[in-house]
Amino acid sequence: MDNNGYLSYVESALSANGNLHAFSDFKGESITYNQVGERIVALHRLYADLGINKGDKVALIGRNMTSWAVVYLGTITYGAVIVPILPDFNSSDIHHIVNHSESKLLFSTDLLFDKLDETKMKGLMGIVSINQCISLVDNVKGKVTESVEKLQPFFKGDGSSFMPEKLAFPEVGSEEIMVLSYTSGTSGFSKGVLLPHRSIWSNIKYAQEHLILKPKERVVSFLPLAHAYGCLFEFLWPFTMGCHITFLTRTPSPQIITEAFRKVKPHIILSVPLILEKIFKKRVQPQLEEPKVKALLKIPGLNKVVYNKVKKKLFEVFGEEFREIIIGGAALNKDVELFLRKIGFPFTIGYGMTECGPLISYAPWTESRRFSAGELVDRMEVKIDSKDPYNEVGEILVKGDNTLLGYYKNQEATDEIFGEDGWLHTGDLGVIDEQNFIYIKGRSKNLLLGASGQNIYPEEIEAAINSMEYVQECLVRDNKGKLEALIYPDYEATDAEKLNQAQIEHKLQEIKAAANKILPAYMNIQQVTLFPEEFEKTPKKSIKRYKYIK
Repeated sequence: MDNNGYLSYVESALSANGNLHAFSDFKGESITYNQVGERIVALHRLYADLGINKGDKVALIGRNMTSWAVVYLGTITYGAVIVPILPDFNSSDIHHIVNHSESKLLFSTDLLFDKLDETKMKGLMGIVSINQCISLVDNVKGKVTESVEKLQPFFKGDGSSFMPEKLAFPEVGSEEIMVLSYTSGTSGFSKGVLLPHRSIWSNIKYAQEHLILKPKERVVSFLPLAHAYGCLFEFLWPFTMGCHITFLTRTPSPQIITEAFRKVKPHIILSVPLILEKIFKKRVQPQLEEPKVKALLKIPGLNKVVYNKVKKKLFEVFGEEFREIIIGGAALNKDVELFLRKIGFPFTIGYGMTECGPLISYAPWTESRRFSAGELVDRMEVKIDSKDPYNEVGEILVKGDNTLLGYYKNQEATDEIFGEDGWLHTGDLGVIDEQNFIYIKGRSKNLLLGASGQNIYPEEIEAAINSMEYVQECLVRDNKGKLEALIYPDYEATDAEKLNQAQIEHKLQEIKAAANKILPAYMNIQQVTLFPEEFEKTPKKSIKRYKYIK
């Protein structure tokens, strides 16, 4: 690993970019690289005052925003471990993650603080507002309050006190932990992914060498920063390049995202398939269905005119100045992919997972191949667990610098993902070609993807629903982009109350409403369907899920 890993990239960015814009909140404040450096140094003083040591955990929760990014950088450059938490998790999930991670301090936005109960996180020294830079909870006799007050002048400063030549980041080993990322909240399903410095360094080095961004260029950050994909490619990598990152700060609906694209005009865009597919269906598909357009598409030469107009319109939607859209997180609809390729739209599809920090494969749009998830990245190996990896589908196995150390306090899960052979078992199925382009054919895992890139584990939703009255068993699936719960009712209970079919259906709607109250918004069920019989089971009495997935 080069010098001091990712921390050397941060140091170089702070030294080289001075008064260039680093971060902006959409329709809010902007700060320079000097101001970021000033605040990082102040955070280091805070941690030293509180006796937080290298390797200690610091939790961070909030939507994408300037102060979130500053706390993240201030924590990792101190040598502490950052524990980013999705803001969509419910209160019990947040409490569990803070406790399980043994975090010493929690940074939170003011709005999310209302979801928290500090009495259920007794290991914390305190909770700090990242909006106002004030102490919200102080469990160490005023020490947090006193130390945070010292931060305030620097978090309002103009960066003039920052002296990059005096930066003194600690030396970190490549195997030391940088990020503890929880892929899920509920205690029964928690997996804290331990990402070492080498994983983040390797991902950043690959991005610097194979993706194109220049100092002063612009990026919009709207994917959840608590997830590896958005964090690395919308924040950590562009920062090292001297770019100007605009954080959306709010729930990323397609309307808000496209407004930000038009105003910021980003030079590279990260997305998940659902967002691109929604924009395609709303902005492109209706035009293609018009009778006149359909007729023109059948005439050689004139069809190119139509395609060029569609391409121009899509460019306008995404801000016109981007070079490439990188799709990750799930497969893109094949019809959408084929059409975008036909019109020469600059998009590509990558593949990764949190456990690889996240990158496994990528290819620039000019080199991408139809239905492929890109080429294996540098410093990684891949093999397919099948007799013929080029033609016979098998589990995708990887090994290399990007991989996690293991799962925090979960040796069983660690042993399972690495297997006896030492290869990381992705749980995804696919094939490769002779140039190591990966083609994903399906998921052996049950993971679903939310509209903004959140990981959705159907077992969590099923556990919530199965605990409710009138439910015998339940299966959650993706039904054309909507979360659907198939529910086999507890007929003993319904018979005892002599409920008719209509009344049972009504009870299912009540169950849906009750479940949605306790689940994060991105896990909310959109549809419940009465299933007339027990689900087919394996000898171990697990539901044969594949039989019910559309």
